[in-house]
Formats: sequence, structure tokens, C-alpha cells
Amino acid sequence: MLTSTWNFLKRHKRKFIFAGAVVGGVYILGKYAQRKIRELQEREAAEYIAQARRQFHFESNQRTCNMTVLSMLPTLRDTIMQLLNSESLTALLKNKPPNKLEIWEDLKIISFTRSIVAVYSTCMLVVLLRVQLNIIGGYIYLDNSSVSKNGMVPFAPPEVQQQYLSSIQHLLGDGLIALITVVKQSVQKVLGDISLKQRISLPELEQHISNIREYVEHRAHKDQDEDSVNKSPLSCYMMPDEENTLAEQACGLTEQDAVTIKLLNETRDMLESPDFNMVLNTCLQRGFSRLLDNMAEFFRPTDQDSGQGSPVDCLSNVSLPLAKVIPIANGQIHSICSETPSHFVQDLLMIEQVKEFAANVYEAFSTPQQLQK
Repeated sequence: MLTSTWNFLKRHKRKFIFAGAVVGGVYILGKYAQRKIRELQEREAAEYIAQARRQFHFESNQRTCNMTVLSMLPTLRDTIMQLLNSESLTALLKNKPPNKLEIWEDLKIISFTRSIVAVYSTCMLVVLLRVQLNIIGGYIYLDNSSVSKNGMVPFAPPEVQQQYLSSIQHLLGDGLIALITVVKQSVQKVLGDISLKQRISLPELEQHISNIREYVEHRAHKDQDEDSVNKSPLSCYMMPDEENTLAEQACGLTEQDAVTIKLLNETRDMLESPDFNMVLNTCLQRGFSRLLDNMAEFFRPTDQDSGQGSPVDCLSNVSLPLAKVIPIANGQIHSICSETPSHFVQDLLMIEQVKEFAANVYEAFSTPQQLQK
């Protein structure tokens, strides 16, 4: 029995060896496959968790953007009203001064200037803060991820964040003063020769505002150098020139100063991008459309006018003396720069292009490759 079994094994030795090798190979491959599958699952789980954490941080950052915009609107409004003080002129008019016509002419220019400046500056504030807070938000995410794991020195410590974000003061200071100067000159060109008694319809008012915008933005384009053709024509009001920033920081640059300058230069690069220009233009279109919608409420047709055509036609046919349009324009700043959730600001914050642009900026600055640069 044993002899026959042994002989059988000897005759089929190669088959048994081959079968053993196959079985062993299958076993080893199975173990290898199990390990790889486990590693893949763990990597996918880690990537999912990282992506979820990143998404949560991004959404939190957008809420911070919205709250920051709303918190800065009162300062913006007060600064505009201080620089374009129409209230002092209306107070003078109540006393029936001899130069009443001259004061009305000044009030005409100031009232329209401050409403138009309010639209420009609010739109710029919304888009610029989206850029700045998503750039710094991306670096903060990277710092939180890499510092905790590798013990690295944070790229954007709180001191750098504060120094970088303080650059928004240019828009609320020198940039705003320069914008007011250009808008005021443009308003004077368009409305300066129009009599206070001349009646203006809503379509005519829209055309006048469009002409003022063309002067403002053409002037900004004209002031740019040849190397800035892709740059937004309004970027000079949002950030100072690079040469000015470097000159201010030239003496005794610290490491934090160098990082801040890097962040500012990256912000300028974003302002020069076609995407930024497109998003800002979209916001301006929505903003001026909302301004006209607000003013249209005062161009309501009378009952007699309402019977002559559709509501839109009637609205277009209604005209008011320019003297009556001035107080309407003068009061718009309180609607535009309202810190409480207003239709104007909500419209800007909910524009889809603004959300997509913010996501793209955050994506670009929250990847590990960004720190390697």
C-alpha cells in the first residue's frame, strides 16, 4: 500500500510540484491583493476625510468673507458720506440762501457721485475680500495640515495674516479718494450742463449712468501702463502699486514683511487675471442694475398714465424734473451700504460667478504644491 502510494507520488511529482507552486502563488497573490486593497481603501478614506475637512474649511471661510463684507460696510458708508457731505448742503438750502441755485448744482454732482461711488466701492470690496480671504484661507488650511503633521513653521502666522489683510485699507482710504475724484469729474461731464428743471425718464437716467461708467472706466484704462493691459481698470483703487509697497518696505525687511509682500504680489496677480475682471464686471452690472431698480420705485406712473399701456411702458414714459431725482440719488447710499442683509449686498454675494471664482482661488492656494513654491 505504502509502496504503491510512493510510486504514484514519484510518477506525478512534477504535477504535484506545479500544483503546489500554483496554490502557493495564488495564496501569496491573494494576500498581496488583500494588502493592496486595504491600502487603497485606507488611502481613499484618508483622501475623503481630507477633502471633507477641506470643504468644511472652505465653506467656513466663505461665511467669514460674507460677515467681513457686512462688518466693513458701515465704515465704507461713513467714509463716503464724510468725503461727499451732501447733508451740509441740504441744511444750507433750508435757510433759503441767496446762492440757492449754486448749492443745488453742487448737490446734484455730489448726490450722484456718492451713489455711483457706493456701487463701485461695494462691488470692489466684495470681490477683493473674496480674493484676499481665500488666498490666506488656503495657506491657513495648508498650515493646519502640514504643521500638525510635520512640525513645520507656519507660512501664514497671525501676524502675517493681520499685516496682509490690512491692505484692504487702501480701498477705504487713498483708493476711495482717487475713485471719488474720477467719478465726480465724470458726473460733472455728463450731468453738469443738464438743467435742474429738465425732466428725465428712467431710460434716460440709465443712459446717463452708463455714460458716467464709461468715462470712469475709460479713464482708468487710460491711466494704465502698457504692461497692464489684462489688469482690471479699477484695480488701482483696490491695491497700491507694487513699487509703492516695495518702497515702503525697503528699509529693514523682516521675514514676515517678505511673506506679506509675497501674498500681496500673489493678490496683484489675481487682480490681473481675466477671471477677476469678468467677476468684477458681473458684480458691477448687477450692482448698477439694482441701483436703477431702487430708483425706479420713485418713477411710478399715476393712475392716468397706468391706463395708457403696459406697466413697463408706463414706467418708461414717466419723467421727473432733475431737481426731484437728486434726493432719490442722494439717499441710495443707505440702501447700497447697509450692514443689515440688504437686497443689494445679497445679490452680489449670491452671484454664481463670485462663488466659482472664490472656489478656484481657494483651490489654487490650498494645494501642497503652493507651499513648495
